[in-house]
Amino acid sequence: MGVPLRSSNLRIPNETMRLIIMAFAGVIFGFFLGVSFPTVSLTKMHLPSSLFPSIDLTYIEDKYSGLSTQALFNALNTIKANKVDSMSSSGYTETKQIWIPTNPRGAERLPPGIVAPESDLFLRRLWGLPSEDLTIKPKYLVTFTVGYNQKNNIDAAVKKFSENFTILLFHYDGLTSEWDEFEWSKRAIHVSVQKQAKWWYAKRFLHPDIVAPYEYIFMWDEDLGVENFNAEEYIKLVKKHGLEISQPGLDANSAGLTWAMTRKRNDTEVHKDTEERPGWCNDPHLPPCAAFVEIMATVFSRDAWRCVWHMIQNDLVHGWGLDFSLRKCVEPPHEKIGVVDAQWIVHQSVPSLGNQVIIDHRYYHIHMHSISFTSVFFFLTGRSRGWKGSMGRGMNYMFLSLTQFYICMCLMRVGLMAGEAKV
Repeated sequence: MGVPLRSSNLRIPNETMRLIIMAFAGVIFGFFLGVSFPTVSLTKMHLPSSLFPSIDLTYIEDKYSGLSTQALFNALNTIKANKVDSMSSSGYTETKQIWIPTNPRGAERLPPGIVAPESDLFLRRLWGLPSEDLTIKPKYLVTFTVGYNQKNNIDAAVKKFSENFTILLFHYDGLTSEWDEFEWSKRAIHVSVQKQAKWWYAKRFLHPDIVAPYEYIFMWDEDLGVENFNAEEYIKLVKKHGLEISQPGLDANSAGLTWAMTRKRNDTEVHKDTEERPGWCNDPHLPPCAAFVEIMATVFSRDAWRCVWHMIQNDLVHGWGLDFSLRKCVEPPHEKIGVVDAQWIVHQSVPSLGNQVIIDHRYYHIHMHSISFTSVFFFLTGRSRGWKGSMGRGMNYMFLSLTQFYICMCLMRVGLMAGEAKV
């Protein structure tokens, strides 16, 4: 019985057979895939980002749509881009690549070289090189909230500030062009919104990123006498004594001189604390005995203002009580807040903004500058907490009288509004 011969030429190695089977299966799978999804594109495939980093697949597909699949993948190795597009209308979304997570919010996808996170109030020409716009770059900013009736007072005050200061006027009476009689007004910045107070303007027009170029920001009222004040000398003293929040001392002839802390002293350049009436200060490092200035002529450093701006509430009007909370923005406050005695002013206490009241005699309704709930809240809570005690512990004559005044005003306004509604 013969044994059939097996030729080696008819034997197919296992490796070759595996390749054939894999190739055949690949062709079959590709055919059915193509039939089932004839419009699949590279941009609709969930490819891992690590496989093709920083490549614009849409651009490649459009440009090389006439090439073979192999040519497309060859192109992927040569084309570089800087984004991954979100998936198209298939209903799926893909997280966009973030270049610089430390960029400002909303600008993460921008190259850091073109991001301008801050601005300024420097005036620009309509022609020429931008680098030649400023012959002198101001280092400080001074703002006044003004009405035209106080023009002479403001004129005298502005002349106390050198060319190192940008002048910004907030007009609560709507009159701006009338100020052109003063030469300095032509280089000043004018913002006009009727019947608004200082802190309303400050919250909306003095964002820290806008005033960032300025080392110090002066936020002054319009009723200040400046005969004995020099702005440049004031800055030197503020820097010398390391004050982040400050004000000039108030002359003894100032109207409404309430606090011992802000009263001018004759024996020192700067003071940072004082002695008040018995019971006013449970802690000598807290207001009103230290870490305290008033809001009529406040001067902020750039860093201090960045904090204070965020603390100002949107409905804050007069700012009563804010002075007791400024200490939250510097550390230690009893060292960083003070009064400059060598450069002093006179508070004239001219109620010009209060004259913006309109009385409708038909309805007996007073359209007055509304007292902000936040202002009362600051007064009732911020001040009593500053004295480290409950409201009862911090009671004193000034606190009681002003509190009663605020409550009466609020009740009067509620009553008038109710009467108008009834009519």
